[in-house]
Amino acid sequence: MRTQVAIVGAGPAGLFLGHLLRQAGVDVVILERKDRAYVEGRVRAGVLERITVELMERLGVDERMRREGLVHAGANLASDGEMFRIDMAELTGGSTVMVYGQQEVMKDLFDAAEQRDLRIVFDADAVRLHDVEGERPHITWRKDGAEHRLDCDFIAGCDGYHGVSRATIPDKVLKTFERVYPFGWLGILAEAPPCDHELIYSNHERGFALASMRSPTRSRYYVQCSLDDRLEDWSDERFWDEVSVRLGPEAAARIVRAPSFEKSIAPLRSFVSEPMRYGRLFLAGDAAHIVPPTGAKGMNLAVSDVIMLSEALVEHYHERSSAGIDGYSARALARVWKAERFSWWFTSLTHRFPDRDGFDRKMQVAELAYIKGSRAAQVTLAENYVGLPLV
Repeated sequence: MRTQVAIVGAGPAGLFLGHLLRQAGVDVVILERKDRAYVEGRVRAGVLERITVELMERLGVDERMRREGLVHAGANLASDGEMFRIDMAELTGGSTVMVYGQQEVMKDLFDAAEQRDLRIVFDADAVRLHDVEGERPHITWRKDGAEHRLDCDFIAGCDGYHGVSRATIPDKVLKTFERVYPFGWLGILAEAPPCDHELIYSNHERGFALASMRSPTRSRYYVQCSLDDRLEDWSDERFWDEVSVRLGPEAAARIVRAPSFEKSIAPLRSFVSEPMRYGRLFLAGDAAHIVPPTGAKGMNLAVSDVIMLSEALVEHYHERSSAGIDGYSARALARVWKAERFSWWFTSLTHRFPDRDGFDRKMQVAELAYIKGSRAAQVTLAENYVGLPLV
């Protein structure tokens, strides 16, 4: 097989990039280790920045999102149960976010890929990248007991934190930066109306909590938990009791307790690898960086990566210029680190850290009080939350 750009990974980064390049007339093949049902079924993010919403419109995959997604013009912060609202739209000149689950985004992208004959090879096992630093990169894999090979001009590594793409870059070249947080998020999904029409981020002396949603009838709630906790430690009753305390009486009075149909514990980390280009290999999305979910930046950051990468590759093929691909890593990392900063700050502001004392707790409360009373502080939070512009 031969293509211009080989994409490893059919998650959000890989599929968005595939659609962007195909739309621009660049030939692509996407390789995915799992099957469609597995990739599509992963429960992930649900808040889309404006750039992600605009990209789905640009690609013509926004019809269901426009019909079923929930536009949010603001979000709520709570400090020990006392809640106040941040008017994101008013503070940012009209920018909003869209609540629409990543699972739904993937379904829309896969459906469009089938309609447009975007080539995706599922169940590609033992994927290996070859000669990425040379002139003739290629990829090998196994499927149905046979060996396969794909020759290409460039490889886009969109295969996540545990993928083979980043591991292909030599240790002497790759630099990594990481912050592992000493807690996790216990999350549930329940068929129940949300307790508020917008998200609630709560800092409580017992720990962080988040009230979110996937639709007007489906709620998503989280509580900060210990990394030693097990799912069997958390009955639905215990969870509802705890999240009610942490969100405060105003929100708790509106919580509809229903059986959870999905429950999971996720660790939190911040991670960045540099550079995001090595030879003819480019990294995008979780292959290059991880953010804690507090700032809702994970998939949105992948989208900004692939917009930049697609622009660089299209420039290479259409204008015979290498300026974009040469500058991709620096350009992408500039936005990555800003998103990392916001996610780290928002996590530090809203969570209880086991190694911090009463003074640190007072500083959190004071900063939340400052945000509540300062328009300037609210503008900073709002413009980061709805998404910084691409530069």
